[in-house]
Amino acid sequence: MKKACLAVAVCVVMVVLLGEVGVTSAVTCKAVELSSCYAAITSSQPPSSQCCSKLREQRPCLCGYLKDPNLSQYVNSPGAKRVASACGVSTPKC
Repeated sequence: MKKACLAVAVCVVMVVLLGEVGVTSAVTCKAVELSSCYAAITSSQPPSSQCCSKLREQRPCLCGYLKDPNLSQYVNSPGAKRVASACGVSTPKC
């Protein structure tokens, strides 16, 4: 139960704090778009096709997320790196 509450809290904080971070004109950077990856990042389950699709879509935004102190711990986590690898998305050199 505590994990479920924490997951909801993390998503709410991300939505409230982030809003939008524009990186390119073609992509609207919203970290909340990656919420479909949360279960795969925090457990050993494989990422869903929706997660991989969103991760590929948000790839141009990853450097911005890495530079954001509210998000970098999540983007740099072992689970996030595992999911990115499973989806075929390389971590950018920022």
